[in-house]
Amino acid sequence: MELQINDKTYQITSDADTPLLWVIRDELGMTGTKYGCGLAQCGACSVLVDGEVLRSCVMPVGAMAGRKVSTIEAVSADPVGKQVVDAWVKHQVPQCGYCQSGQVMAATALLKQVAQPSDEQIAAAMVNLCRCGTYNAIKAAMHDISGSKGAPAAAASTLP
Repeated sequence: MELQINDKTYQITSDADTPLLWVIRDELGMTGTKYGCGLAQCGACSVLVDGEVLRSCVMPVGAMAGRKVSTIEAVSADPVGKQVVDAWVKHQVPQCGYCQSGQVMAATALLKQVAQPSDEQIAAAMVNLCRCGTYNAIKAAMHDISGSKGAPAAAASTLP
C-alpha cells in the first residue's frame, strides 16, 4: 500500500488494520508523533490528515490510502506550522514536552482554519491533554501568532 506522508510517498508493508501511529513510528522511523493513551483521548498522537487533526493511535493505516498525512517532522515546512513552532519557543510552552507534538499539530490546524481565533475557539480546538498544564502558555502563543488580543495569561481560564 502507498502512503503519502509529509509530501513523500512510502510503500507500507504493515497490515491495513495497523494503527497509523505504529506505521509512522515503527515502519517509517518518524518518532516525533507520540504514543500516549492508545484510546484517542490524550492527543499525543495527533497528526494532520488532509489538514484536519486526527488521532493516529486508533486510525487504521488502510484508511489513509489517497490521503495526505502530515506529522510533526514536517510542520515547520508549513508557514503556519513554522509560526506555531516559533511561538511555542518564544512563549516557552513545553515543560516536559511529551504532548507538544500533538499540541503543535492541533494549533496549526486551528490557525489554518481561523486566522484570529477567540479564547472559546482555542479552548474548543485545543483539547489535547497536557500533564504539565501549559494551557495558558498555549493560548498566549496562539494569540501572539494571530495578533489577536485574548484574556491575559494570568487571568485566563485553563484550557480543557
